[in-house]
Amino acid sequence: MRMPAAHLFFAALFALFVLFFSSFAAAQTAVPPALAAKSWLLIDQSTGRVLAENDADARVEPASLTKLMTAYLTFAALKANTINEEQLVTVSEKAWRQEGSRMFIQVGTQVKVGDLIRGVIIQSGNDAAAALAEQIGGSEEAFAVLMNREAARLGMTNTSFANATGLPNPRLYTTARDLGLLASAIIRDYPDYYPIYATQSFTYNNISQFNRNRLLLLDPTIDGMKTGHTALAGYCLVASAKRGQRRLVSVVLGAASNEIRAQESLKLLNYGFQAYDTVRVYAAHQALSKFRVWKGAAEEVEVGFAQDLLLSLPREKISKIESPVLESRQPVLAPIAKGQPLGKLKLTIAGESYGEYPVLALADVPLGGFFARQWDAFVLWFKHL
Repeated sequence: MRMPAAHLFFAALFALFVLFFSSFAAAQTAVPPALAAKSWLLIDQSTGRVLAENDADARVEPASLTKLMTAYLTFAALKANTINEEQLVTVSEKAWRQEGSRMFIQVGTQVKVGDLIRGVIIQSGNDAAAALAEQIGGSEEAFAVLMNREAARLGMTNTSFANATGLPNPRLYTTARDLGLLASAIIRDYPDYYPIYATQSFTYNNISQFNRNRLLLLDPTIDGMKTGHTALAGYCLVASAKRGQRRLVSVVLGAASNEIRAQESLKLLNYGFQAYDTVRVYAAHQALSKFRVWKGAAEEVEVGFAQDLLLSLPREKISKIESPVLESRQPVLAPIAKGQPLGKLKLTIAGESYGEYPVLALADVPLGGFFARQWDAFVLWFKHL
Protein backbone atom coordinates (compact mmCIF):
# COMPACT_ATOMS: atom_id res chain seq x y z
CA MET A 1 0.00 0.00 0.00
CA ARG A 2 1.39 3.40 -1.00
CA MET A 3 1.86 6.03 1.71
CA PRO A 4 -0.08 9.30 1.11
CA ALA A 5 2.03 12.22 -0.13
CA ALA A 6 1.36 14.23 3.05
CA HIS A 7 2.61 11.35 5.17
CA LEU A 8 5.73 11.05 3.03
CA PHE A 9 6.38 14.76 3.45
CA PHE A 10 6.11 14.65 7.24
CA ALA A 11 8.17 11.46 7.42
CA ALA A 12 10.93 13.12 5.42
CA LEU A 13 10.69 16.26 7.56
CA PHE A 14 10.96 14.18 10.73
CA ALA A 15 13.99 12.32 9.35
CA LEU A 16 15.69 15.63 8.58
CA PHE A 17 14.90 16.88 12.06
CA VAL A 18 16.40 13.76 13.65
CA LEU A 19 19.50 14.04 11.48
CA PHE A 20 19.93 17.73 12.33
CA PHE A 21 19.39 17.16 16.04
CA SER A 22 21.83 14.24 16.13
CA SER A 23 24.51 16.28 14.35
CA PHE A 24 23.90 19.23 16.66
CA ALA A 25 24.10 17.06 19.76
CA ALA A 26 27.29 15.37 18.56
CA ALA A 27 28.90 18.78 18.07
CA GLN A 28 28.34 19.74 21.70
CA THR A 29 30.84 19.06 24.46
CA ALA A 30 29.77 15.99 26.37
CA VAL A 31 28.76 16.79 29.93
CA PRO A 32 30.53 14.75 32.65
CA PRO A 33 28.14 12.53 34.57
CA ALA A 34 27.03 13.36 38.09
CA LEU A 35 27.97 10.46 40.33
CA ALA A 36 26.48 9.13 43.54
CA ALA A 37 29.72 9.67 45.45
CA LYS A 38 31.45 12.36 47.51
CA SER A 39 34.38 13.03 45.20
CA TRP A 40 35.82 11.62 42.01
CA LEU A 41 38.46 12.07 39.35
CA LEU A 42 39.07 10.75 35.83
CA ILE A 43 42.45 11.07 34.14
CA ASP A 44 44.04 9.98 30.87
CA GLN A 45 47.03 7.84 31.78
CA SER A 46 49.10 8.74 28.72
CA THR A 47 48.75 12.53 29.08
CA GLY A 48 47.92 13.04 32.74
CA ARG A 49 45.01 15.24 31.66
CA VAL A 50 42.03 15.44 34.01
CA LEU A 51 38.87 14.61 32.03
CA ALA A 52 36.36 14.98 34.86
CA GLU A 53 36.44 15.79 38.56
CA ASN A 54 34.33 16.70 41.55
CA ASP A 55 35.80 17.82 44.90
CA ALA A 56 39.02 16.13 43.83
CA ASP A 57 41.04 18.07 46.43
CA ALA A 58 38.73 17.35 49.38
CA ARG A 59 40.54 15.45 52.13
CA VAL A 60 39.13 12.00 52.76
CA GLU A 61 40.01 8.87 54.67
CA PRO A 62 41.54 6.49 52.09
CA ALA A 63 40.76 3.20 53.87
CA SER A 64 42.38 0.27 52.01
CA LEU A 65 43.33 2.51 49.09
CA THR A 66 46.31 3.18 51.36
CA LYS A 67 47.61 -0.18 50.19
CA LEU A 68 48.31 1.34 46.77
CA MET A 69 51.29 3.09 48.37
CA THR A 70 52.20 -0.05 50.32
CA ALA A 71 52.34 -1.90 47.00
CA TYR A 72 54.22 0.93 45.28
CA LEU A 73 57.02 0.82 47.86
CA THR A 74 57.07 -2.99 47.70
CA PHE A 75 57.46 -2.89 43.93
CA ALA A 76 60.27 -0.34 44.36
CA ALA A 77 62.05 -2.68 46.80
CA LEU A 78 61.68 -5.57 44.34
CA LYS A 79 63.12 -3.43 41.54
CA ALA A 80 66.03 -2.39 43.76
CA ASN A 81 66.64 -6.07 44.67
CA THR A 82 66.44 -5.36 48.40
CA ILE A 83 63.73 -8.06 48.54
CA ASN A 84 62.59 -10.77 46.12
CA GLU A 85 59.32 -12.61 45.63
CA GLU A 86 60.70 -15.94 46.91
CA GLN A 87 62.07 -14.38 50.09
CA LEU A 88 60.47 -15.63 53.31
CA VAL A 89 59.06 -13.15 55.83
CA THR A 90 58.47 -14.18 59.44
CA VAL A 91 55.02 -13.05 60.59
CA SER A 92 55.14 -10.91 63.72
CA GLU A 93 52.44 -10.89 66.36
CA LYS A 94 51.58 -7.29 65.44
CA ALA A 95 51.02 -8.23 61.80
CA TRP A 96 49.02 -11.31 62.81
CA ARG A 97 46.77 -9.25 65.12
CA GLN A 98 45.74 -6.72 62.44
CA GLU A 99 42.00 -6.06 62.37
CA GLY A 100 39.70 -5.90 59.36
CA SER A 101 40.27 -7.73 56.09
CA ARG A 102 42.95 -10.38 56.39
CA MET A 103 45.03 -12.86 54.43
CA PHE A 104 45.02 -15.17 57.49
CA ILE A 105 48.76 -15.54 57.91
CA GLN A 106 49.80 -17.11 61.24
CA VAL A 107 52.16 -15.63 63.81
CA GLY A 108 55.65 -17.12 63.69
CA THR A 109 55.19 -18.70 60.25
CA GLN A 110 57.20 -17.71 57.18
CA VAL A 111 55.41 -16.40 54.11
CA LYS A 112 56.83 -15.63 50.67
CA VAL A 113 56.99 -11.96 49.67
CA GLY A 114 55.14 -12.85 46.47
CA ASP A 115 52.27 -14.34 48.47
CA LEU A 116 52.12 -11.30 50.74
CA ILE A 117 51.91 -9.02 47.70
CA ARG A 118 48.92 -10.96 46.42
CA GLY A 119 47.45 -10.95 49.88
CA VAL A 120 47.62 -7.13 49.86
CA ILE A 121 46.40 -6.58 46.30
CA ILE A 122 43.80 -9.32 45.82
CA GLN A 123 42.64 -10.08 49.36
CA SER A 124 43.27 -6.58 50.77
CA GLY A 125 44.87 -8.24 53.80
CA ASN A 126 45.84 -5.84 56.56
CA ASP A 127 48.03 -8.56 58.06
CA ALA A 128 49.89 -8.96 54.76
CA ALA A 129 50.36 -5.18 54.45
CA ALA A 130 51.79 -4.93 57.97
CA ALA A 131 54.15 -7.87 57.34
CA LEU A 132 55.52 -6.26 54.18
CA ALA A 133 55.87 -2.90 55.92
CA GLU A 134 57.91 -4.46 58.72
CA GLN A 135 60.12 -6.35 56.26
CA ILE A 136 60.86 -3.30 54.11
CA GLY A 137 60.87 -0.51 56.70
CA GLY A 138 61.91 -2.37 59.85
CA SER A 139 58.63 -1.37 61.48
CA GLU A 140 55.25 -0.16 60.27
CA GLU A 141 55.98 3.27 61.75
CA ALA A 142 59.26 3.56 59.84
CA PHE A 143 57.50 2.32 56.72
CA ALA A 144 54.94 5.13 57.09
CA VAL A 145 57.83 7.61 56.97
CA LEU A 146 58.89 6.07 53.66
CA MET A 147 55.29 6.27 52.42
CA ASN A 148 55.13 9.99 53.13
CA ARG A 149 58.52 10.61 51.55
CA GLU A 150 57.42 8.84 48.38
CA ALA A 151 54.09 10.67 48.36
CA ALA A 152 55.96 13.98 48.43
CA ARG A 153 58.20 12.86 45.56
CA LEU A 154 55.17 11.91 43.45
CA GLY A 155 53.54 15.29 44.06
CA MET A 156 50.82 14.03 46.40
CA THR A 157 50.69 17.37 48.21
CA ASN A 158 47.51 16.73 50.19
CA THR A 159 48.25 13.26 51.57
CA SER A 160 49.48 11.92 54.90
CA PHE A 161 50.11 8.25 55.66
CA ALA A 162 50.15 6.82 59.18
CA ASN A 163 50.15 3.08 58.50
CA ALA A 164 50.43 0.51 55.71
CA THR A 165 46.88 -0.80 55.97
CA GLY A 166 44.46 2.12 55.81
CA LEU A 167 42.93 1.41 59.22
CA PRO A 168 41.50 4.68 60.62
CA ASN A 169 44.03 7.12 62.03
CA PRO A 170 43.76 10.92 62.55
CA ARG A 171 47.01 11.38 60.60
CA LEU A 172 45.80 9.34 57.61
CA TYR A 173 44.18 11.28 54.77
CA THR A 174 44.40 11.86 51.04
CA THR A 175 42.39 13.19 48.08
CA ALA A 176 41.01 11.85 44.83
CA ARG A 177 43.63 13.83 42.92
CA ASP A 178 46.52 12.39 44.92
CA LEU A 179 45.17 8.87 44.56
CA GLY A 180 44.98 9.40 40.82
CA LEU A 181 48.67 10.38 40.80
CA LEU A 182 49.58 7.28 42.81
CA ALA A 183 47.55 4.88 40.67
CA SER A 184 49.07 6.31 37.50
CA ALA A 185 52.55 5.99 38.97
CA ILE A 186 52.04 2.28 39.69
CA ILE A 187 50.92 1.64 36.11
CA ARG A 188 53.74 3.76 34.66
CA ASP A 189 56.64 2.73 36.90
CA TYR A 190 55.89 -0.98 37.50
CA PRO A 191 54.20 -2.45 34.42
CA ASP A 192 55.58 -5.91 35.27
CA TYR A 193 53.67 -5.98 38.57
CA TYR A 194 50.52 -4.08 37.64
CA PRO A 195 48.85 -7.21 36.09
CA ILE A 196 48.54 -8.66 39.62
CA TYR A 197 45.66 -6.22 40.10
CA ALA A 198 43.65 -8.11 37.47
CA THR A 199 43.86 -11.43 39.35
CA GLN A 200 40.34 -12.39 40.37
CA SER A 201 41.10 -14.67 43.31
CA PHE A 202 43.94 -15.90 45.50
CA THR A 203 44.21 -18.86 47.83
CA TYR A 204 46.46 -18.95 50.89
CA ASN A 205 46.37 -21.30 53.86
CA ASN A 206 43.54 -23.17 52.07
CA ILE A 207 41.40 -20.02 52.20
CA SER A 208 40.30 -18.62 48.83
CA GLN A 209 39.24 -14.99 48.58
CA PHE A 210 37.96 -13.09 45.56
CA ASN A 211 39.22 -9.72 44.38
CA ARG A 212 36.90 -7.07 45.81
CA ASN A 213 37.02 -5.08 42.56
CA ARG A 214 33.80 -6.37 40.97
CA LEU A 215 34.47 -4.34 37.81
CA LEU A 216 36.87 -7.11 36.79
CA LEU A 217 33.78 -9.25 36.23
CA LEU A 218 31.66 -6.54 34.59
CA ASP A 219 34.00 -5.21 31.90
CA PRO A 220 36.94 -7.12 30.35
CA THR A 221 38.77 -3.86 29.54
CA ILE A 222 39.09 -3.06 33.26
CA ASP A 223 42.26 -4.65 34.65
CA GLY A 224 42.68 -3.16 38.17
CA MET A 225 43.08 -1.51 40.72
CA LYS A 226 41.92 -1.27 44.40
CA THR A 227 38.88 -1.02 46.62
CA GLY A 228 38.53 0.52 50.07
CA HIS A 229 35.86 0.83 52.73
CA THR A 230 35.41 2.10 56.26
CA ALA A 231 32.39 3.59 57.97
CA LEU A 232 33.79 7.11 57.58
CA ALA A 233 35.29 6.73 54.09
CA GLY A 234 32.31 4.95 52.58
CA TYR A 235 32.85 2.65 49.60
CA CYS A 236 35.80 3.70 47.44
CA LEU A 237 37.30 2.38 44.22
CA VAL A 238 40.29 3.25 42.09
CA ALA A 239 39.95 1.57 38.68
CA SER A 240 41.74 1.51 35.36
CA ALA A 241 40.65 0.38 31.91
CA LYS A 242 42.46 0.04 28.62
CA ARG A 243 40.49 0.16 25.38
CA GLY A 244 42.62 0.04 22.26
CA GLN A 245 45.71 2.17 22.91
CA ARG A 246 44.00 4.36 25.50
CA ARG A 247 44.11 3.88 29.25
CA LEU A 248 42.03 5.84 31.75
CA VAL A 249 42.20 5.87 35.55
CA SER A 250 39.14 6.64 37.68
CA VAL A 251 38.88 7.44 41.38
CA VAL A 252 35.47 7.27 43.07
CA LEU A 253 35.29 8.00 46.80
CA GLY A 254 32.49 7.91 49.34
CA ALA A 255 29.82 5.84 47.57
CA ALA A 256 27.02 4.29 49.60
CA SER A 257 27.60 0.63 48.67
CA ASN A 258 29.83 -1.81 46.86
CA GLU A 259 27.39 -1.92 43.95
CA ILE A 260 27.19 1.86 43.65
CA ARG A 261 30.97 2.40 43.67
CA ALA A 262 31.26 -0.15 40.85
CA GLN A 263 28.48 1.25 38.67
CA GLU A 264 29.58 4.87 39.19
CA SER A 265 33.20 4.00 38.35
CA LEU A 266 32.06 2.27 35.16
CA LYS A 267 29.89 5.26 34.29
CA LEU A 268 32.87 7.60 34.69
CA LEU A 269 35.20 5.43 32.61
CA ASN A 270 32.61 5.04 29.83
CA TYR A 271 32.21 8.82 29.70
CA GLY A 272 35.95 9.30 29.25
CA PHE A 273 36.25 6.79 26.44
CA GLN A 274 33.17 8.07 24.62
CA ALA A 275 33.63 11.82 24.99
CA TYR A 276 37.44 12.12 24.62
CA ASP A 277 40.18 10.87 22.41
CA THR A 278 43.96 10.86 22.72
CA VAL A 279 45.65 12.55 19.78
CA ARG A 280 49.32 12.42 18.83
CA VAL A 281 50.17 15.95 17.70
CA TYR A 282 53.91 15.37 17.18
CA ALA A 283 56.01 12.22 17.21
CA ALA A 284 59.03 11.76 19.46
CA HIS A 285 62.23 13.15 17.93
CA GLN A 286 60.29 14.78 15.08
CA ALA A 287 62.01 18.03 14.06
CA LEU A 288 59.54 20.88 14.49
CA SER A 289 61.94 23.58 13.41
CA LYS A 290 65.57 24.71 13.53
CA PHE A 291 66.91 27.36 15.89
CA ARG A 292 69.85 29.60 15.07
CA VAL A 293 72.82 28.71 17.29
CA TRP A 294 75.48 31.24 18.26
CA LYS A 295 79.12 30.41 19.07
CA GLY A 296 78.59 26.78 18.09
CA ALA A 297 80.22 24.22 15.82
CA ALA A 298 76.90 24.21 13.89
CA GLU A 299 74.81 27.22 12.97
CA GLU A 300 71.47 25.51 13.64
CA VAL A 301 69.96 22.85 15.87
CA GLU A 302 66.74 20.91 15.33
CA VAL A 303 64.18 21.05 18.12
CA GLY A 304 61.32 18.74 19.07
CA PHE A 305 60.12 16.42 21.85
CA ALA A 306 61.76 13.45 23.56
CA GLN A 307 58.39 11.64 23.67
CA ASP A 308 55.26 11.80 21.57
CA LEU A 309 53.25 14.94 22.30
CA LEU A 310 49.85 13.52 23.16
CA LEU A 311 46.70 15.52 23.92
CA SER A 312 43.44 14.42 25.51
CA LEU A 313 40.70 16.26 23.67
CA PRO A 314 36.92 16.25 23.47
CA ARG A 315 36.16 14.54 20.19
CA GLU A 316 34.50 17.61 18.69
CA LYS A 317 37.63 19.73 19.26
CA ILE A 318 40.14 17.48 17.53
CA SER A 319 39.60 19.23 14.20
CA LYS A 320 39.96 22.66 15.83
CA ILE A 321 43.65 22.55 16.74
CA GLU A 322 45.14 25.78 15.38
CA SER A 323 48.63 26.38 14.02
CA PRO A 324 51.03 26.26 16.99
CA VAL A 325 53.33 29.10 17.98
CA LEU A 326 56.98 28.14 18.54
CA GLU A 327 59.09 30.44 20.70
CA SER A 328 62.83 30.14 21.30
CA ARG A 329 64.96 31.46 24.12
CA GLN A 330 67.10 34.10 22.46
CA PRO A 331 69.95 33.98 21.93
CA VAL A 332 70.53 30.21 21.69
CA LEU A 333 74.18 29.81 22.74
CA ALA A 334 76.48 26.82 22.43
CA PRO A 335 77.35 24.46 23.96
CA ILE A 336 73.98 22.72 23.70
CA ALA A 337 73.26 19.24 25.06
CA LYS A 338 70.76 16.93 23.41
CA GLY A 339 67.53 17.15 25.38
CA GLN A 340 68.22 20.68 26.62
CA PRO A 341 65.09 22.90 26.71
CA LEU A 342 65.43 25.68 24.14
CA GLY A 343 61.92 27.10 23.88
CA LYS A 344 58.24 26.30 24.07
CA LEU A 345 55.35 25.36 21.84
CA LYS A 346 52.05 27.15 22.48
CA LEU A 347 48.87 25.37 21.43
CA THR A 348 45.49 26.96 20.83
CA ILE A 349 42.30 24.96 20.29
CA ALA A 350 39.03 26.52 19.16
CA GLY A 351 40.37 29.97 20.00
CA GLU A 352 41.38 29.07 23.56
CA SER A 353 44.87 28.56 24.93
CA TYR A 354 45.36 24.86 25.63
CA GLY A 355 48.90 24.61 26.96
CA GLU A 356 52.61 25.32 26.61
CA TYR A 357 55.11 22.52 26.06
CA PRO A 358 58.94 22.77 26.31
CA VAL A 359 60.80 21.95 23.10
CA LEU A 360 64.20 20.29 23.35
CA ALA A 361 67.40 20.17 21.36
CA LEU A 362 67.46 17.01 19.25
CA ALA A 363 71.26 16.97 18.98
CA ASP A 364 74.41 18.15 20.73
CA VAL A 365 76.06 21.33 19.50
CA PRO A 366 79.56 21.83 20.93
CA LEU A 367 81.36 25.14 21.05
CA GLY A 368 82.73 26.37 17.76
CA GLY A 369 86.33 27.39 17.07
CA PHE A 370 87.92 30.52 18.54
CA PHE A 371 87.38 32.76 15.53
CA ALA A 372 83.77 31.57 14.99
CA ARG A 373 82.98 32.37 18.63
CA GLN A 374 84.57 35.80 18.41
CA TRP A 375 82.66 36.62 15.23
CA ASP A 376 79.32 35.54 16.71
CA ALA A 377 80.08 37.56 19.84
CA PHE A 378 80.66 40.63 17.68
CA VAL A 379 77.45 40.05 15.67
CA LEU A 380 75.40 39.62 18.86
CA TRP A 381 76.91 42.79 20.31
CA PHE A 382 76.12 44.70 17.12
CA LYS A 383 72.52 43.35 17.01
CA HIS A 384 71.87 44.67 20.50
CA LEU A 385 73.22 48.19 19.97
